[in-house]
Amino acid sequence: MLRKFLALSRSTHGVLDIAMPGFAALLWLGHFPSWPVLAVALVTALAGYTALYALNDIIGVKVDREKFAGAGPNPGYSVEASDLRYPIAQGKLSLGGGIAWFVGWYLVALAGAWWLNPWLVPLVLAAPVLETVYCLMFKVSWWRVLVSGCVKALGPVAAVLAVVPQPSPAWLALMVAWLIAWEIGGQNIPADWNDVEEDRRVGARTIPLVFGPRVAGSVVLVALMATVALSLALPVMSPLALGWPYRVATLVIGVVLLLMPGLALYRSHEGRRAARLFDRASLYPLAQLALILVFVFIGQPATP
Repeated sequence: MLRKFLALSRSTHGVLDIAMPGFAALLWLGHFPSWPVLAVALVTALAGYTALYALNDIIGVKVDREKFAGAGPNPGYSVEASDLRYPIAQGKLSLGGGIAWFVGWYLVALAGAWWLNPWLVPLVLAAPVLETVYCLMFKVSWWRVLVSGCVKALGPVAAVLAVVPQPSPAWLALMVAWLIAWEIGGQNIPADWNDVEEDRRVGARTIPLVFGPRVAGSVVLVALMATVALSLALPVMSPLALGWPYRVATLVIGVVLLLMPGLALYRSHEGRRAARLFDRASLYPLAQLALILVFVFIGQPATP
């Protein structure tokens, strides 16, 4: 039974996503927060992502049933390739059970946000509203990609506010722009591309369907180029000495995980290339977290 709930919350993808708030917090703070803050922040992030991914399937259950009528979900990308994907739409989990799962985790996220910084609560309250808007726009407008980007940016922004009470609005906006570009080019459009046949059956308004593969491939490549370019500017918001070694490393990460698979998709327009890009881009937060951890440890003073 637990596997069905974990599939509802896309646990593998959710765990990878948690790396991005961790990266953002360490980037801005420059060192580990106190153990109580770190523990509560991890639980809050886990609860938030678990709740939001579940909400996505709850809101979209009717459309998902239409999409997969007569056939199971497209196996697609490996980070979400479980046969239990969309368990409510497949009839493997009740809607009531899914709602209870969402509510439980969402309340944990709210409590954790309040403990960390009461100013985080508006962000936690905004997250399910934006996620609902995103789901309801599925058959309405391709502009939903911007909503998706904003949802993905909420977690890292909340992580920054948990450890830096008054961050620079300009630097925060730069980080948000970087996150939105990564979400659009590496996650949202590739995911829609992977599901293009199912989405066509239900009249979806995604970028691959509205504009075709040529335009979609161009948007993906431009967004990924923007992601890599903006990543080179992120050191300005950190107290750590993130010089050229950091910039070279983050450039290599961006080229390997984003630009190379993105360019392959741009050239081929093949669905399997979109799935591969999604997989690689899903590892981008983890790679960024690993990189900043190296510099955090290097920057720590030696213990006397």
